[in-house]
Amino acid sequence: MFSFEGVKNKIKNIYSPVDDFLVTYLHKGELGNNILVKYILKELLVYFVVAFLVFFMIFFVNQILLDMENLLSKSAPIDDVMRIMVYSIPMIIAQSAPYATLVGFLMCLGGMMSNNEILIFRAAGFSFFRILVPVISMGLLISIVSFFVNDYLMPLGRIKYNKLLRNIMQSTPTIELESNSVKHLDNSNIIMGTVTDNTVSDLVLFNTDGDSDTIIIAGDSSLIGSKKEGVLMELTMNDATVISINRNEKQNFDVLQSSKSTYNVFETTVMGTTRRSAGEMTTYDLKKEIKRLKEENGDESYVSFWIMEFYKKFSIPFGSVFFSFLAFSIAFLFGKHNGLTMGLFLGIIICVLNWAMQILGQMFVVRVEWDPFWCIWVPNMVVGILGFIFYLVLVRK
Repeated sequence: MFSFEGVKNKIKNIYSPVDDFLVTYLHKGELGNNILVKYILKELLVYFVVAFLVFFMIFFVNQILLDMENLLSKSAPIDDVMRIMVYSIPMIIAQSAPYATLVGFLMCLGGMMSNNEILIFRAAGFSFFRILVPVISMGLLISIVSFFVNDYLMPLGRIKYNKLLRNIMQSTPTIELESNSVKHLDNSNIIMGTVTDNTVSDLVLFNTDGDSDTIIIAGDSSLIGSKKEGVLMELTMNDATVISINRNEKQNFDVLQSSKSTYNVFETTVMGTTRRSAGEMTTYDLKKEIKRLKEENGDESYVSFWIMEFYKKFSIPFGSVFFSFLAFSIAFLFGKHNGLTMGLFLGIIICVLNWAMQILGQMFVVRVEWDPFWCIWVPNMVVGILGFIFYLVLVRK
């Protein structure tokens, strides 16, 4: 049977060297090697790890349901699917760490408050500020590790993820097929009939490119991987009828008929541009790309998107510092009774609200073209301001 206390005790033994490092790091200040400080650090780390594992499993299962289930159902090679899962881990870690900091710290400090352990610290001469220092220090350490994962491991994982996904699509092109469905590919929409293995009973393709619209109606068609440069898959169509209509002269149109024709599905159509995406770049690469786009006087909305991705490299991992400050203030103000439960409940609510603010901020950048800095950093600023207000209330009580 799962036991929270059992997991907690095991993690304490594993992560005690980290506590020793933090206490040594803080030795230069007033805290020294105080056993109470070491106790705070150990408890914070234990609760963070437990909360992190919970969030990691939630995001990991969600990733499996979104991507892996589709790959496995289309008979993609099992070893490739396992590698896809491994390459997704850095992204999941980057998402999990800040929220695990908030929930873990809230539960830890709330539990200490309701168990009157904070009274012991206060009786030992600890001010709230002295207790805050190791809390912020732990949050900063988590942020630094998370930034490394977000800035180096995640782009590396994303590059390998996309490369492997291209190989899977070429070796198992049927992952793009589903019976009686509509598939959107860049400027084309394909309406598919019954899919059996890599064969489609019939299909209708609408293509809008330039000044012309093209409609293709075909009978039995098959999809195979392609070895041609830049071509991901080849759609071979039998008994195809092609209707091409000029938008400016709709009364004039061309009709072509063919017993067999091939429609090339280009790599950029499915995977996007052949250039590296923002998720495949470090902060250094993003900075160079933004500079290049500005020198070329590119589309401002497109430049704003890249600037947004640059700020996300910092705002997401360093959200742990802001969350640790908020957790400290909330736990000590409202954790007198049932602090552990209160921490879990409030932590989940704040995580959902913060996640919603992040999504809205990104939408405002992409669709409304608001300033990327404010849209990306406002969620952290709100958390920091609330933490500061609650801290002032706490100190004045």
